[in-house]
Amino acid sequence: MSMAKHLPKSVSIIIPAKNEQSGLMRILPEIRQNLPDAEIIVVNDGSSDNTNDVCRIHGARVFSHPYSMGNGAAIKSGARGATGDILVFMDADGQHNPDDIPRLISKYNEGYDMVVGARHSSSQTSIGRSYANRIYNWLASWMVGTRIDDLTSGFRAVRADKFRKFLYLLPNGFSYPTTITMSFFRAGHSVAYVPIVAGRREGKSHIRVMHDGVRFLLIIFKIGTLYAPLKLFFPVSLGFFFTGLFYYLYTYFFFQRFTNMSALLFITSILVFLIGLVSEQITALNYKDSEQ
Repeated sequence: MSMAKHLPKSVSIIIPAKNEQSGLMRILPEIRQNLPDAEIIVVNDGSSDNTNDVCRIHGARVFSHPYSMGNGAAIKSGARGATGDILVFMDADGQHNPDDIPRLISKYNEGYDMVVGARHSSSQTSIGRSYANRIYNWLASWMVGTRIDDLTSGFRAVRADKFRKFLYLLPNGFSYPTTITMSFFRAGHSVAYVPIVAGRREGKSHIRVMHDGVRFLLIIFKIGTLYAPLKLFFPVSLGFFFTGLFYYLYTYFFFQRFTNMSALLFITSILVFLIGLVSEQITALNYKDSEQ
């Protein structure tokens, strides 16, 4: 591939893996063929298969966790040990095509701090996950005031020094892409998207539908509080306020009294607003060192 010849040499490709030897056997040779100068790091997150042997055969560096610590924890381990100026993160299950890496790097070289592989609608994802991702993207786009094509994609190229500044914010689970994307927007770093088609994964998914589905609302709130808490808390505060106001008008005109319920709704409105203000200050403190 001609584009690979123009890639910077200081590129580290980080692949978290848990029992993904079949996927690694396919993608590692492709990465080495297309990006011969890249550093390839596989973070073995407590695998019970032959992941380590497969990586050594194909010349990849291996960082091993003694037990499964989570996808986000593997990402952080790889980022800490990488030597490249540009970090490329991709999955080991075969969904991400190594041929797309030069496209991410090419877009990155236009001056962006992070480039994300945005999955096309034709990608091999379930209907439920597809709709969930649309809701994520819509909410995040509303929060940051710009269009976000794919909030949860784990396929991305990012400037190493800026990525490492946010390691302390990243969770150990599967929501690290959401956190790092919102962190970059909050800190004023540039983010771009490159369309990709994600293939069908090899092996069994480690995402539990029921368990991880419950986390949906938690991630929604996390997006809000991570980027701009008042955008989330202020509408909720107004909801309590107007509910209290309408209830007060109802009880005043029909019963000529001010009820405890109205007072409770007004107080709740004030408390939610104050919580939003405090969250805004805490969020600002989280990013106070991001420009250093």
